[in-house]
Amino acid sequence: MPAPVGRYSHLAEVPEGYTLVFVSGQVGNLRDGSLAGPDALSQTRQVFANLQAAFEELGATPRDLVKLLTFVAGTDHLPGFYAAREEVFADWYPDGDVPAHSLAVVSALASPELTVEVEAVVALRNGSTRSAAERGDESAV
Repeated sequence: MPAPVGRYSHLAEVPEGYTLVFVSGQVGNLRDGSLAGPDALSQTRQVFANLQAAFEELGATPRDLVKLLTFVAGTDHLPGFYAAREEVFADWYPDGDVPAHSLAVVSALASPELTVEVEAVVALRNGSTRSAAERGDESAV
């Protein structure tokens, strides 16, 4: 395979004894529901803050992240996304060992003001996460 064309790994293996947790697409909304800002840079920073909160809820860290899927609403928003991802990844992965990551440029997201949405897959050692019931999440299967 050729070298990755960005900050991602081609492969991410989940070892035996781990459970995969799928995190729904996160957007740039603050806890109160308001948008972090009108641009991709501020929204992407908030997306990663929201992912960090999800990891903490699971008892996980960014090192447990094995796959990201990013949707960016139009190529105009790519520079802001890339800049914010570089900031976050420099903190999360100082050794450069980053997860698998796919990126799709789409015409729009669920609301016209949204610029970026990111889904995540986390691999947790069995027994290391709180159950859905303990988190109060009745929608988990």
